[in-house]
Amino acid sequence: MTTTSNHYVTVLWEARARSGKEAAMKAFMTAAVTASRHDTGNIDYEAHQVEGEPGTFVVFERWESREALEGHLNAPRMRDLIPQLLELMDGSIEDGIRFLQPFRPAR
Repeated sequence: MTTTSNHYVTVLWEARARSGKEAAMKAFMTAAVTASRHDTGNIDYEAHQVEGEPGTFVVFERWESREALEGHLNAPRMRDLIPQLLELMDGSIEDGIRFLQPFRPAR
């Protein structure tokens, strides 16, 4: 996991719902987003559905620090949410995680 020079951690997570579970996964993610936005150190937490790909979802997260992200991942509610999510999605959670490293072009 990479922390930027300003110590922010940016995560992009993509997941696909199991066939027939698209609406249930969207409802699940909709409910889970609000709580995550209130976790200590959260800057951005936005869920998206990929246009033209029902059942494919992307979550963009930004955290003040690696510790804030770890706190989110280890929040007590996550112990209940993770098994529920795994029932709705194809593959593993880890397969869709990407850590982003920002850069800016020279002026």
